[in-house]
Amino acid sequence: MDKTMIRAANSKPVWEIATLFPDQGQWSEEEYLGLETNRLVEFSDGHLEVLSMPTQTHQAIAFLLSRLLHTFAKAAAIGYVLPAALRVRLWERKYREPDVVFMLSHHAQRRHDSYWDGADLVMEVVSNAPEDRRRDLVTKRREYAQAGIPEYWIVDPQNQTVVVLWLEGKQYRQHGLFGPGEMATSLLLPGFAVAVDEVFNIE
Repeated sequence: MDKTMIRAANSKPVWEIATLFPDQGQWSEEEYLGLETNRLVEFSDGHLEVLSMPTQTHQAIAFLLSRLLHTFAKAAAIGYVLPAALRVRLWERKYREPDVVFMLSHHAQRRHDSYWDGADLVMEVVSNAPEDRRRDLVTKRREYAQAGIPEYWIVDPQNQTVVVLWLEGKQYRQHGLFGPGEMATSLLLPGFAVAVDEVFNIE
């Protein structure tokens, strides 16, 4: 047996490193915000949620949407756009990292360097795993509404649809379900529209 095989046979994870971090359920906001990682990690009431790594298609769609929204917002001088990963504080001890996040200019005081306090529009590109789909279609819909985010776009490559939700009271109502050949439009930003075919025909 050569030295490489011996090292492999004797190697094991350094589990002791885990003891340097808080237990699940015991993380504070300060500890979460101080966490340095190249993974997408969301925070919920003391628990860390490590998200799946996105695919090339997912990233291409998110990049296109952020670029289109950025171009529109910059031309109209109405707000600021960023793609993931950026932490968005929904309420105390609850953070998400939307795929695309937008804040109106007159809410600039809510933008901080390490996180934003809420947002005016968020977009999520739905991944295929069942737990990811439930998170974007059900959990985040409820959470973003509770946080008072006026508009939520759910971009679903599996179904080739873009759902635009608009906040009325404490719940979202569907502004539109847009499919191939249609233009997805915004209520928050009149004039902003995205061709669904362009979104899902990424080269």
